[in-house]
Amino acid sequence: MKQLNNLINKAKGSPFNLWMLNQVLWRAIPFNSPHRFKITTVTDENVVITMPYIRRNLNHIKGLHACGLATLCEYTCGMQLMNVLGAANYRIIMKDLHMDYHFQGKTDVSVDFRFTPQDAAQINTELESTDAVFKTFKLPVFDSQKNHICTATVNWQIKKWDKVKTKI
Repeated sequence: MKQLNNLINKAKGSPFNLWMLNQVLWRAIPFNSPHRFKITTVTDENVVITMPYIRRNLNHIKGLHACGLATLCEYTCGMQLMNVLGAANYRIIMKDLHMDYHFQGKTDVSVDFRFTPQDAAQINTELESTDAVFKTFKLPVFDSQKNHICTATVNWQIKKWDKVKTKI
């Protein structure tokens, strides 16, 4: 987990390391690899990930597949949470995901998710009095023509690793 955080931090200031982060994640998360999600921006405040309009991401009517869009949103949100909170410090698990579809995707789409260190400080404060925090985030997805394709509502459980119980 520390290696992932180090790679993310390097990618913030280097196009080469951003490319390397994408390569590593395509290998480390093999079920996302065929989609060719691409992190185009990563900062302390936000992450932008695109999903290309390619054959493997299409449904039977040549629009972007609903499940691919849902995966894109979950991936983007999770990536920024790990970026800001730190994967070595917190266990982050998606509790539920709800999608609202507005427009058929016929070009590349992207998600720009903002989660800042100030947001993380609020979570830290809440975790001082409880074992786990549930946070819900909305992620709008837009295509290259700025059409609002869909909106994801993702609910995450966030826990410090020392509060995680792995045995019953």
